[in-house]
Amino acid sequence: MFAMKEDFIQFIWKVRLFEPERLLSPEGEPIEVLFPGRHNHDAGPDFFDARIKIGQTLWAGNVEIHLKASDWNRHGHQQDPLYANTILHVVKERDALVRNCAGAIVPTVAIGWPLWIEHNYLELLAKHDWVNCVSALSKIDPFRIRFFLNGVAIERMQDKTVKLEHLLDQTGDDWQESFYRLLCAAMGFRLNGVPFEMLARSLPFSLLLRHRDNLFQLEALLFGQSGMLEELLPLEPYPAQLKAEYDFLSAKYGLKPMAGHLWKFMRMHPLNFPTLRIAQLASLIHHSGQLWPFMDSSHAAADYRTLFRKETSPFWDDHFTFVKASPVQKKRMGEESFRLLLINVVVPFLFLYGERMNQQTLKDHALKIMEELPPEDNSVIRHWTGAGIPSLNALDTQALLHLHNSYCGPGRCLECSIGQRIILHLHP
Repeated sequence: MFAMKEDFIQFIWKVRLFEPERLLSPEGEPIEVLFPGRHNHDAGPDFFDARIKIGQTLWAGNVEIHLKASDWNRHGHQQDPLYANTILHVVKERDALVRNCAGAIVPTVAIGWPLWIEHNYLELLAKHDWVNCVSALSKIDPFRIRFFLNGVAIERMQDKTVKLEHLLDQTGDDWQESFYRLLCAAMGFRLNGVPFEMLARSLPFSLLLRHRDNLFQLEALLFGQSGMLEELLPLEPYPAQLKAEYDFLSAKYGLKPMAGHLWKFMRMHPLNFPTLRIAQLASLIHHSGQLWPFMDSSHAAADYRTLFRKETSPFWDDHFTFVKASPVQKKRMGEESFRLLLINVVVPFLFLYGERMNQQTLKDHALKIMEELPPEDNSVIRHWTGAGIPSLNALDTQALLHLHNSYCGPGRCLECSIGQRIILHLHP
């Protein structure tokens, strides 16, 4: 059986599952909890701004939670000013008298709770299945699960916007440049994300916009800056022409190419080669011009598909790389790659833009785009389907991925509505 953890005591306090008749101060005065406080997940006391009545005195301040009262001193809180305004110390076992940094005694109360709640909690943690709650999911109302997943989908979207906030900070709130950088990093996918991001940082979008009407010049700039043309033997006219054009443009703009060896081709399907991704990026810029103004609430998923899946320049019809010809095949971006870019770049940017501009319609539209996309297919989603939680669209799969990665994996059952439901409503 798993040992009790401090976060369980926090959960008991937060949702008021303690036994009120046992709430007595060390002097025997009754303690009435008017408001348990706001749960703090950062440094400092566990709950801020609590309101508690001890005897006839009303207190407002912070609450700290421990398994044992002696943990207060073990954690060094007696010397920490962050804990000076702690009005109540809540524990399972009151084994010590504790003081704050000013030397004042901090009232400590040992709380109790129904044993069946503790039983359910420890039983849940002791599971060794794919996720702790898998065997109990069938006992939970599917409507409640679906309702919870809607909130998790929003949380997933908000998490994704954190990186976008950093990009905006770096670019001085330049939405166009930030979108371009994130798009480039995403087009590199797992193996070439870093070199693609380096390429974007070394070649500003504003410079590419000057040449957006000329696909050849866009390819010259992107391929030249990538370093792929530096050691290329002029086996065919087109690469040699790109190199000559890049030499002219790089001298004009003061550009220095990346190291070409950074790009990875090994153990990769030819359709995912970085040469084709760069050609697709050039085609996207050529056909769309200003990338960001296209991102508004008037476009459905199908409109983005038309933009992102434009054909590359004719050279790539019979090439995957510069040095070897291949059978003729139009090199449009694949459907799966397009969906990943929509999910990881377009939708989060649209959601963040709606948040920044206080336009709920844009945020709603971002989620609607996700509902228009089919569900993703991976091992995590297949596990959820097998557990009785199917996915209807990409919004569902994003929620389930976030649930698995951010709640189930770290063992945050007490912060998950499904886990809470199992703990509170399934009697042993």
